[in-house]
Amino acid sequence: MFDSGLILEGGGMRGVYTAGVLEFFMEKECYFPYVIGVSAGACQGASYLSRQKGRNRSVTIDYLSHPDYISLKNLFFKKELFGMDLIFDHIPNNLVPFDFETFNVGKERFVIGTTDCYTGQAVYHDKNAESAEMLSIIRASSSLPFMAKPVEIAGQTLMDGGIADPIPLYKAKLDGVEKPVIVLTKQKGYRKKKSFLSKAYKLFYKEFPGLTNALETRWHRYNELLDTIERLEDEGKVFVIRPSNDFGVSRAERDITKLENFHQQGYEDARAVYEEMTMWLGAKNVVVTS
Repeated sequence: MFDSGLILEGGGMRGVYTAGVLEFFMEKECYFPYVIGVSAGACQGASYLSRQKGRNRSVTIDYLSHPDYISLKNLFFKKELFGMDLIFDHIPNNLVPFDFETFNVGKERFVIGTTDCYTGQAVYHDKNAESAEMLSIIRASSSLPFMAKPVEIAGQTLMDGGIADPIPLYKAKLDGVEKPVIVLTKQKGYRKKKSFLSKAYKLFYKEFPGLTNALETRWHRYNELLDTIERLEDEGKVFVIRPSNDFGVSRAERDITKLENFHQQGYEDARAVYEEMTMWLGAKNVVVTS
């Protein structure tokens, strides 16, 4: 059982909002005993648990101008809009080194959600993996449809964790989290529309019928999740941090000013609700380290 837990939604470049929220938490030395993230949420959660202040912002924004970070050339030649080798190999191992030692010795449980391409079901991974495999798992969780290729791990073909389980509240509850804090990357009231890409899914991923079905139904499952979260929020059973302004940031946003503003918004939103959140959690529910 976990007294509290942190649930991190994905959203591609919208994850800079989550980075801002977590930056404030790190400044307050506030760490949850359980953290679960999908896609960009998994990326942001990893640097949060490695206690590397500023790293999420640096990786997401400072390297945006790198020619391999986001480019149509990547998409044409590698079938990847994002430079996945740059983001999940060169940056963490060389340019902005990820602190595996601090990450691995941390007592927090960290769960990363991925999607099995053949079944369309969620597959969850704990952080007790080798360093190279951990980067591969986070890469798989962040491999967005049409923007990245599937990743092979332990005999499974995996992609974006946000397809099967976009906001892993039920997984957190199943793991025994009593008081969930959820960080969303869209404003209150947002709902997805039914995708017009159904034929494209079937053509592009014809060898993965489970993935195709999960993609086609994702909008409906996501909206049901948001309905549930807003109901539980009204009942005082979950605590939600969401953007008070999203600046129109898209999943593949390249406008640095928008991203800087959205990151700062996450920081300010976290600061605005921090006292309320800690009171809701109770003293024992957040780990504060010196």
